[in-house]
Amino acid sequence: MTTAAKPVVRPAIQPDRAHFSSGPCAKRPGWSPDNLKLESLGRSHRSKLGKSRLKLAIDKTRAILKIPADYRIGIMPGSDTGAIEAAFWSMLGARPVDVFAFESFGEDWVTDITKQLKVDATTHKAGYGQLPDMSKARRQADIVFTWNGTTSGVKVPNGDWIADDREGLTFCDATSAVFAMSIPWNKIDVLTYSWQKVLGGEGAHGILILSPRAIERLKTYTPKWPMPKLFRMAKGGEVTEGIFEGETINTPSMLATEDYLDALAWVEGLGGVEATVARSNANLAVLEAWVAKTPWVEFLAAEKAIRSNTSVTLSITDPRVVKLDDKGQQDFVKKFVASLEKENAAYDIGGYKAAPPGLRIWCGATVEAADLEKLTPWLDWAFETTVAELS
Repeated sequence: MTTAAKPVVRPAIQPDRAHFSSGPCAKRPGWSPDNLKLESLGRSHRSKLGKSRLKLAIDKTRAILKIPADYRIGIMPGSDTGAIEAAFWSMLGARPVDVFAFESFGEDWVTDITKQLKVDATTHKAGYGQLPDMSKARRQADIVFTWNGTTSGVKVPNGDWIADDREGLTFCDATSAVFAMSIPWNKIDVLTYSWQKVLGGEGAHGILILSPRAIERLKTYTPKWPMPKLFRMAKGGEVTEGIFEGETINTPSMLATEDYLDALAWVEGLGGVEATVARSNANLAVLEAWVAKTPWVEFLAAEKAIRSNTSVTLSITDPRVVKLDDKGQQDFVKKFVASLEKENAAYDIGGYKAAPPGLRIWCGATVEAADLEKLTPWLDWAFETTVAELS
């Protein structure tokens, strides 16, 4: 769409919560530190109490996400990055690798695989707003991909492209997908995510989920490179089972763990993961309805089937902005975003630094659809006031 929007007046009502950051994301509705159980604070994470709380986080994760009973779940250091890189360093190199990248974090994994580990890898890339050809995944190769591109607003629509009779393992970075998108566990061997995305938890910890096939790889494969302590999950052909029982590799934050347990309890209270998926879909629907009637903006992910329902990315398509050079467009977005923050209408909605200039609005389950409804008039106001400065 290219027709200029009509001027709008300053809205009278702000969102109740203006937290639309794509990470760390909004806390759950009704969150308060008073809701957290704090008995484990100041106690050893290896005490009976500490381990019981960490194990409870693992058990609730399994139950809520409906993870198969024979899959292992561990709490890892270093957020999603630590979890996925522990898997890369521990298991890649046994087979050729097909790595799919369509945003900045996927590009990071390409660097890990091709420049750091230097394994036999074929890279499949697509620009922001698009997916690479996922059908190029080889049955005999390991497959590395992000389920949802946090910085691009693009997701894989399903796991149908992954062979049921695959010989290699699938490594999936699902940090901004889990709890908002359905995950076909039979297609996944290694999956990672962080607490601070769809659940609005605190940072620094990642979840690592391994299928029996991935566990077998850990037991039978020894990488040729040095292994940092934080990545060591096996020794002498045996998996360190304690990791998957609440005995973390390094000292975890028990406060962050209690916050995660609080978020999981909230999901249970809603009725389970189906409810958080529905909330994210409803949030995306609010923005889709607004974009459909708004002449100055479009989704970066033009194809609905691959459009994220969490990290929603938007392009400003008005010709007065499009004609600006890259720096001019970046400056426009900065002014646009700053005007909303000054009005306490929206925080942290500028596009990712490496993405095309635009907006990124978090629509994960902890965001209320009513707040997105209140946000859209502010977006129109910010556009008109910012574009007026170009005159």
